[in-house]
Amino acid sequence: MADIQSIKNRFGIIGNSPALNHALDTAIQVAATDLTVLIVGESGVGKEVFSQVIHALSARKHNHFIAVNCGAIPEGTIDSELFGHEKGSFTGAVDSRKGYFETVNGGTIFLDEIGEMPLGTQARLLRVLETGEFIRVGSSKVQKTDVRVIAATNKELFEFAEKGKFRQDLYFRLSTVPIRVPALRDRKEDIVLLFRKFVVDFAERYKTTPIQLDEEAKQLLINYSFPGNVRELKNLAEQISVLSNTNLVTAPILKSFLPDRNSSNRMPVLASQQPHTEFSSEREILYKLFFDMKKDVTELKKMFVEILQNPSLASTAANYTKESLLNDFDVSSNNNNELQHNTLAHHQPQIVQPTILHSNNSTQQPVLLKNDEIHQHEEVEESLNIMDKEKELIIKALKKHKSKRKDASADLGISERTLYRKLKEYDIEDL
Repeated sequence: MADIQSIKNRFGIIGNSPALNHALDTAIQVAATDLTVLIVGESGVGKEVFSQVIHALSARKHNHFIAVNCGAIPEGTIDSELFGHEKGSFTGAVDSRKGYFETVNGGTIFLDEIGEMPLGTQARLLRVLETGEFIRVGSSKVQKTDVRVIAATNKELFEFAEKGKFRQDLYFRLSTVPIRVPALRDRKEDIVLLFRKFVVDFAERYKTTPIQLDEEAKQLLINYSFPGNVRELKNLAEQISVLSNTNLVTAPILKSFLPDRNSSNRMPVLASQQPHTEFSSEREILYKLFFDMKKDVTELKKMFVEILQNPSLASTAANYTKESLLNDFDVSSNNNNELQHNTLAHHQPQIVQPTILHSNNSTQQPVLLKNDEIHQHEEVEESLNIMDKEKELIIKALKKHKSKRKDASADLGISERTLYRKLKEYDIEDL
């Protein structure tokens, strides 16, 4: 246990919970080997610190260590970043470039958010882990590397693998030695210790008196769920240190700084938080939307042709369309005429129709102008191109959220990394 405590002091790890000690003990034991390690834990628990511990206690400690966030690298360039590329292998490749696996040869590479890595790159990574070989983008020359891989994820990779979003063979290769870092809510005995450490560090940095919590405030802090884990706790400690008017923080004061999680239950659930039972991706949603639109347009065309062939159906079709639209949009009777005009213009294809007049007799038979001659009509269809509609939706989302990509991606039901790739693909600038 003395060895574990010295490691905690060296790397600034605060806490004495059994789950934390077990994770740290596993990291110390596996450090002396070259085994691949998979660190699992929620965002903000400190997974990168464990990778640094493993590297510092290994035989590679005098060689390079590099941390790579796989979720922050665009899908089109991640292969080049990891494995390098040759001059002219793609647009913008004006020179040859070494990748991380070539640069860190003999050292350790930490692949954070490994669950965000594209499937094609996963196949390349598996080859490196199995044989130590890789090929630069645009090259046919096989190169060797001696790099220890430590991966981390806040996802359940086994579930991803079962759904086909992550390679099963890579998952079993990465998880030779799994280390699960506990969430902060699972180590409540460490919360007050961490809070005290953060406020003392803040006070030393800015030459102020550190704040303190009374007993009720401590209990409130311990019972808070901390979805952001240690990162959220640190931000809370610094926020209170700056904004609190007293050095002794009571429970009511602390409560004013804690977010009201209960209010979120009354808010609408975002599309990205709903279970995707019918659709597996946003592209499938767009496909179904456009197919339904095309089906509606086709039915309207068919009805129009039938009216042309049998003019007596015109009045019946008009009454039916009016009733359907009123039922769909649930409007009041005093707005029927205006709503019918707007909704027909929105839902029907833009066509030039033959002019139809009604006589004043009781039968109300339609009369076609110009001796019942039907003039050729011109159809102007709305574009159903998938990429056009996808680009239009992205632009609308960016305008709606004032170019805040995180909010726009949540509204669209896609990840922020996917939105970034779409902006590059469609050459969309922030609005």
